[in-house]
This record gives sequence, structure tokens and C-alpha cells, in this order.
Amino acid sequence: MNKTFYIIVRGPLGCGKSTISQKLAKDIGAEYFAVDRVLDEFDLTKDKEEGYISQKSFFKVNEIIAQRADKFLRRGKAVIFDGNFYWESAIEDLISKLDYAHLVFTLKASVDTCISRDEERGKTHGEMATRVVHKKSTSFDYGIVIDTESKTPEKTLSEIEKVIRSSL
Repeated sequence: MNKTFYIIVRGPLGCGKSTISQKLAKDIGAEYFAVDRVLDEFDLTKDKEEGYISQKSFFKVNEIIAQRADKFLRRGKAVIFDGNFYWESAIEDLISKLDYAHLVFTLKASVDTCISRDEERGKTHGEMATRVVHKKSTSFDYGIVIDTESKTPEKTLSEIEKVIRSSL
């Protein structure tokens, strides 16, 4: 894995994105970016569209994270992006900003599993938020789909790393 590349890990709240993304970044020596942190850092969660954080807000996040990530990518360091990416346009916008090899993984789990996993966190988002985000983020698949329903994070991570080795 010596080529410069980035990975987008997307899916509903509670499907394992952050756990998998952080472990993957550590395993392959990549820089880790959490979309939610940038949304909060720049107070971009208020603008709504169809009851969800707006596409416009995600495009602003993409400008920020693409600029930050490009500094690492230009030096040959891989980058991992972790986010719900519930607007397909936001995925395509981020990809258009970074001219590097990339893979997108969509993690899936049932809404009940996502609710249960969210309840186990230190800072829970709550059942309603989990249901709403699940509905929107699972309305389409993008890239390589991985079902995390009955897998350990280690098993999911192993599956993703196998795809990366064979694809990049």
C-alpha cells in the first residue's frame, strides 16, 4: 500500500464507522478525518434541507477537509474520512475535490442494531436521531457495501483491509 489514496467510510449512525475508521487509520498509518467534528467545529449543523443537515453545509465541510487532507495526500500519506454521507452529492463533491485513488465503503446494519450500539456509547445521539439518520443514509448504496450487523469490528476491518490491498 505505497500509493497515495483515501478512503471514505459512510453509513448510518451506530453502524461502526468511527470505530472501524480509527482502527483502519492506525493499521495503515493514515490520517483520520471525522466529518461530524468539522460540522461542529464550524457550526454547520443548523442549515436544514428536507429535515436533514443541508447539502450546502456538507459542501462547506468538504472544502475544509479536502484542503486539510490534501496536505497529507501530497506527502504520500493515506487519509480516512468518516461520516454519514447521507447525501450522494456530498460524496461526489468530495471525490471531485481530491484527485487521488480512492475507495468508498458503505457500512450497513439494521436500525435496531444501530440504536443498540448508540445506546452503548458514552455520548448517545438517541433513538430518534438514530432512526432519522438511518433512514436517510441507507436510502442509497455507494461503493463497496459491507454488512456490519453480526460482525465484530475486527472482522469488518479485516474485510476492508483485504479490499484495499487488492484494489489500491
